[in-house]
Amino acid sequence: MSVEELKPDVVEALPLAESNDRTGFIRRVYSHLLGAILAFAALEWALFQTPYAEAMAIWMLETSWMAVLGGFILVSWIASHVAHRVESRGAQYMALAGFIVAEAIIFIPMFWMAAAVGQGIIEKAVYVTLGAFFALTAIAFVSGRDFSFLRSFMMWAGLIALGTIVMGAAIGFHLGTWFSMAMIGLAGASILYDTSKIMRDYPDDRHIAAALELFASVALMLWYVLRLFLARR
Repeated sequence: MSVEELKPDVVEALPLAESNDRTGFIRRVYSHLLGAILAFAALEWALFQTPYAEAMAIWMLETSWMAVLGGFILVSWIASHVAHRVESRGAQYMALAGFIVAEAIIFIPMFWMAAAVGQGIIEKAVYVTLGAFFALTAIAFVSGRDFSFLRSFMMWAGLIALGTIVMGAAIGFHLGTWFSMAMIGLAGASILYDTSKIMRDYPDDRHIAAALELFASVALMLWYVLRLFLARR
């Protein structure tokens, strides 16, 4: 049956049905993002209740940071690939859970140093990150703009940043305040890009993958906001 043969009331209901489907998808994405953030916070808190967090932080700070970074990139790639490609919902959740665990581990030395300095640095960094996330999300939704044009910029900026981090670890030069600010900007662009994709492009059955991408962008911003606060001490 063609669209022309459908009853007028059914035709009029089609856009509304599509809108409701997309609204439901967006709600699922952000509910999963909230769950990922809460799981990350709970896991981090649990790790710091054990005597192993300090030992892990010291070991990660003393070992080759390139090895730690390489392992994290590998886990991130696998998690993203599974969440985007695999049909099994259980496997998608496992990918998200694995990524949350990887983030919690790599954040241990950063949180350990911030806690040692004190002065509420962790809380301030969290507030700044969440405030920036809500502001960027509002910009994307209210403006309705398509931010897909940021893809090429993010790809090249990400490669340059990765190369800079590897060179810094290999040669031993310090990545200063401007690098942290540039990475915060990259994380902000990623949030805009991810939000635009969630509004327009993501398939309705990939809310877990979309939440993983958003969580990765928020975590990246938190990392460099923390680094910026620590550099001022």
